[in-house]
Parts: sequence; C-alpha cells; structure tokens
Amino acid sequence: MLTERSAKVVAAVKLHRHVGRRRAGRFLAEGPNLVAAASACGLIRELFVTESAARRYASLLGAQQAPVHVVTERAARALSDTVTPAGLVAVCDMRATRLEDVLTGSPRLVTVAVDVGEPGNAGTLIRIAEAMGAAAVVLAGHSVDPYNGKCLRSSTGSIFSIPVIVAPDPHAAIGAMRAAGLQVLATAVDGELPLDQADHVLDRPTVWLFGSESHGLAPAIADMADHRVRIALSGSVESLNVAAAAAICLYQSARVLGVLGRP
Repeated sequence: MLTERSAKVVAAVKLHRHVGRRRAGRFLAEGPNLVAAASACGLIRELFVTESAARRYASLLGAQQAPVHVVTERAARALSDTVTPAGLVAVCDMRATRLEDVLTGSPRLVTVAVDVGEPGNAGTLIRIAEAMGAAAVVLAGHSVDPYNGKCLRSSTGSIFSIPVIVAPDPHAAIGAMRAAGLQVLATAVDGELPLDQADHVLDRPTVWLFGSESHGLAPAIADMADHRVRIALSGSVESLNVAAAAAICLYQSARVLGVLGRP
C-alpha cells in the first residue's frame, strides 16, 4: 500500500499545480465520473485508490488496463483537491489538440473564452458547448488551465468529449478562425445587434467570443468581431455570468444551424 510519501504519490501530487501539469503533460482526474470518461478515451496512465473505494468502484477498476495502486487515506487526501476525497484518482495524459486540426473539419460552431479565469465558469462553459453541438472550445488569453481540478469537475466529463484548445494569443486564434471562413460574434451589453433579431446572421458558421467574468471582452478583442451582439435583459440586471450568456447565445446559434440533437 502506498503512502503520501511514496514516490509515485509524490509525483502525482505535483500535478495539482499548473506548472507540474505543463511539464509532465499529464493531469489528475478524481472521482468515478471523470475516471470513467478518461478511461473511455484511453487517457489513463495509472490509478490510485483506497481500499474502501476499490470495493465501491470494483467494476470500474476491473475494466482498467492501467496500473492500479492502493493508497492510504492520507495519500488519497494528498491526491485530492476536494473537501471530501473520492478515494479514486487517475493520472491522465493531456490530449494534443490543435486549433488547426479543428479548423480542417469545417466546424460550424466554435466557442472562445477570452481571459476567463474562474475554473467553475470555464468548466461549465465547456459542458454547455458540448451540449449545444459546438466543435471546440478555445480558452484564449489568460484563461484558466482547463485541467484545473475545479474546471474538470464543472465540465462533468465534457472536457473528454469536445476538443479544448489553449490559445495564449487570442488575436492569432481569432484571425485563424476567420481565415477558415467562420464569422466572429462577440457578446456586449451595448451590442448593436439584439440576439433575438439575429437569425439572419446566425445561419453561418460562427465563432462566439465570451469575455472575462468581471470586465467582459477587451475593446481590441471585441473590435475583431463582425457583429457585437446583446442579450435583452429585464429588471435591474446589467449583465450575465459568462456561462449563462454562453448558454443563451450558443443555443440560439445551434437552433438556427440545426446542430442540436446531433452526435
């Protein structure tokens, strides 16, 4: 049984940090849902499990080809970044997905989050993008690492089902998508085009830009859009959470493009 001082556990714990994940090209997936999703994609390199969790998730573990290490409860706590550890953690390989790979498939709907730093919002946005039939999610600028534990959990496994691309240079990424034939739409509280009157625009392959939780899109990024779109709101509410805004906009696009309900 491995303890929190065992070399394999110590090496895995380093993956809690962004720098550790970047250097290793690996990340941690905790809990049965994320582990099952990672397993289905063939990304798991090794698993750590407590004795009690091994009994609880016996069927899931029995289907694994990667090495399974039994660990102490203290080791499980070190491997977890949740208040109540699941006792089941997998070390997974990161996918090497490039924006160029997505664009060669002639995508009809792409989601771009620019400088979105809250991992819960980013993970929820990834989940929404998959549900709305988007071809990919691009986390641009200073957005959160998609393999952050909270982001992974908030995606509820969607991060394994839809390409998620990190693009430090948002201008270059947006330029590449426009060059591939996609129009660019940006959300803005003062946008000139109301979303509920935008069907004549939404029937084209589209990139949606969503800005940070606190400041929205920077003017230089918003100016790259073909149209700045606003969501009509009632009462005293001035703006929406980035994930809520994304859900509304992506649904409207998916409805017009006819991608809802497709695999």
